[in-house]
Amino acid sequence: MRRGDRCELRGPMKLDWFVKSLLVVIALLLAAVAFRPVAQPPSVLAQSGSPYPFFIEQGTVSLKKPDGNITWGKVVVDMRNGDVWGFPMKAQNTPYPVYGPADNSKVSHPMYLGRMAFEEATRQ
Repeated sequence: MRRGDRCELRGPMKLDWFVKSLLVVIALLLAAVAFRPVAQPPSVLAQSGSPYPFFIEQGTVSLKKPDGNITWGKVVVDMRNGDVWGFPMKAQNTPYPVYGPADNSKVSHPMYLGRMAFEEATRQ
């Protein structure tokens, strides 16, 4: 082997070492990216808000209808904006609308009772 041949071999050998090192670094970084969710899983959050963010008062109360009559019903508060709704029930202590012996569905239509000013409920 001549001295000139060694110089030619050293160049490609250095390049080969550099390429292999670079491939190892790339493989390590790729492994770090791939296994990061396993080592540090992202936090999982439940959905914010329910599809129907209503608070339903327990029991029934007497509700004053717009025509002045009084009936039994449920009070429901819309937690998004503070609107208060009354759902007439026709009978005291019934958890759902009961209007008689007919087989058709019973539906209690809401009537607007007022609004809770949630935005004013702040600490001083």
